[in-house]
Amino acid sequence: MGGAAPVRSSVDGPHGAPRRVAVLRALQLGDLLCAVPALRALRRAWPQAEITLIGLPWAAAFARRFAHLVDRFLEFPGFPGLPEREPDLAGLPAFLATAQGMHFDVALQLHGRGDVTNGVVAAFGADMTAGFHARGGICPDPARYTAWPEEGTEIERLLRLVDFLGIPRAGTELDFPITSSEVRAAQSLCAAHGLRAGAYACVHPGARLHSRRWPPEYFADVAKALSAAGLRVVLTGSEEEAQLTRFIADRVAGAVDLAGRTPLGVLAGVLRGARMLVCNDTGVSHVAAALGTPSVVVSCGADPDRFAPLDHARHEVLHRAVSCRPCAYDHCPVGHPCARDLVPDRVIERVAARLAASRDRGPRVPMAATPG
Repeated sequence: MGGAAPVRSSVDGPHGAPRRVAVLRALQLGDLLCAVPALRALRRAWPQAEITLIGLPWAAAFARRFAHLVDRFLEFPGFPGLPEREPDLAGLPAFLATAQGMHFDVALQLHGRGDVTNGVVAAFGADMTAGFHARGGICPDPARYTAWPEEGTEIERLLRLVDFLGIPRAGTELDFPITSSEVRAAQSLCAAHGLRAGAYACVHPGARLHSRRWPPEYFADVAKALSAAGLRVVLTGSEEEAQLTRFIADRVAGAVDLAGRTPLGVLAGVLRGARMLVCNDTGVSHVAAALGTPSVVVSCGADPDRFAPLDHARHEVLHRAVSCRPCAYDHCPVGHPCARDLVPDRVIERVAARLAASRDRGPRVPMAATPG
């Protein structure tokens, strides 16, 4: 007989499931990776829909990487009151005209509480909108907007909207596709430095906001401990973070400094072969979670419960409780106690425990690549 009946959601139109869907999430790498389970549920529920991600300029690359979940990308010019980018007010009318011309059936606000973004999504001119609203605040439509959860991981918070709309979940795990060319580039880079899968650890001392960075001298102490444990130390980061990696490389014999030499997909290929990752609470921690590479994450300034990986057996987030979390500053104005008070010995202890726990898993190998 014809199989299971399709599940109707509260954003289905009179002719069935939506065909043109907009998703607003104009945030950074880690935030978008946390949205992958929600995007996966949308794709599974609406396989014929054209899903357009509306995000920051960098996210065009994210949309290409996750082409199995996202069909199109539209650059968001920013908006007053949203801190992620300086708003391009001159470009805003053209952006809205483009969005309105795409004739979305549904526009989803996956950007957060919606204080500002619900109005932005309403301006897309979609037949229907859905998303989150601030608890106790204005709710644009009780049938399609749910109160923003103030607790739980970011993955679970976003899936609350999926649940609310009646869309079946498609898992909570992350994924990170790597192309065959990226795998080859990572393998060549590792071979050039004599790095064998499972015999090196990655240390990523940078983060976009300075308030999210553990001190480089602390990372250097951890890197020395990794080296003493018999692992090669691989330092990763962007070109802008090369000063941090050089500081550590100068203090750790045999360290390999790859800052500025690993585009995101190549970095993922390097991470996939690592025994473990030690990093700040930043996008690379979510890449490691998606790849299954064990990690110890130092959380400075961020909300550790909200952004911690779901697999606590493989990933550990360390932090000190302070009253100023989450931090809204780029540079901490009060001496960075959340970072300074978490001493290297504590992190080294947990790194050693994670290394012992991963010893029986065997060496890691590059994951299967997607074509490209």
